Amino acid sequence: FSFLSDAGGWQIWFFTALAVAISGLLGFWLWRTPRGDWRQAAPYALVIGGAIGNVIDRLIHGHVIDFIQWHWQEHYWPSFNIADSAIVGGAIGIALFGLMNRSEEQGARGK
Repeated sequence: FSFLSDAGGWQIWFFTALAVAISGLLGFWLWRTPRGDWRQAAPYALVIGGAIGNVIDRLIHGHVIDFIQWHWQEHYWPSFNIADSAIVGGAIGIALFGLMNRSEEQGARGK
């Protein structure tokens, strides 16, 4: 996408600070997660790992290196990297397992 590629450099520090802050918050939630609750812990770990991977790219290269590109016939998906995949997978896991836990709690209250 080259989002903010011509912004002058401030975006590196903004997205680095944002990733560190979100990783810190998710790390705190991960720390408070009961041991053995992998359904809640794994998505947090994926998002944290992906965010840290992208931060490392930004600090070393000045931008995130996207090296995976998928296409089907003439249709191209935007380029991405493994860290992006971890973030998306973790975010989906947080949403799905959060909804599942909520419905389990409502089912337990209804009984």
